Amino acid sequence: MLALRRSIERGQADHGWLQSFHSFSFAGYHDPRYMGWGNLRVINEDRIAPGTGFGNHGHRDMEIISYVLSGELAHRDTLGNVKAIPPGDVQRMSAGSGVEHSEFNHAPDATTHFLQIWIEPDVKGIAPGYEQKTFSEADKRGRLRRVACGDGADASVTIRADASLYAGLFDGAEAATLALDPVRKAYVHLVRGELLVNGQGLRAGDAAMLAGETRITLSHGVRAEVLVFDLCP
Repeated sequence: MLALRRSIERGQADHGWLQSFHSFSFAGYHDPRYMGWGNLRVINEDRIAPGTGFGNHGHRDMEIISYVLSGELAHRDTLGNVKAIPPGDVQRMSAGSGVEHSEFNHAPDATTHFLQIWIEPDVKGIAPGYEQKTFSEADKRGRLRRVACGDGADASVTIRADASLYAGLFDGAEAATLALDPVRKAYVHLVRGELLVNGQGLRAGDAAMLAGETRITLSHGVRAEVLVFDLCP
């Protein structure tokens, strides 16, 4: 089964300083059909205006991944981390038993465009943690590069969840196939460009929800950047 989730169908929030699109129910957007997929709970596509951001706020029992597309995201948390997250970096914060953080765009004239991703953890109440790694365009060109998973395989960031996240860049004849266990679920989110996913056309912001499938085939990309999730059911 492959079901498409079109960009235009997503929830939208306009806070002036923040423009956000919600793939799943979040904050003031609620749709009982889209409460998550497997253990993937949130994908928010956020654009933060120059000189603004999220003030200090708390999280518990969630694996939170930030994937910056343009601009830079400034992160500060109660674990003592003060970081800048540029495009190409993958940041993971394990909220665990509780952590507070803030996220800002300190640039005077550039918007920060990023994806905020939440994955439900395997175990609750763990000690909170932080990790950040850089993945070059060459790492992702014409292939699916694992950037996060439960055991940190392939030098990816380690999440406390039964899930793997892959990132890829595809153009022209570049293609890739990812084998799937049909008892699991998968989710493909097209960050930008155009791409065929198992023969189905996606444009920026579109997604494909897969269950009972044995593979994902990506092809015919047009300046495409894509995230692929292998998820527990």
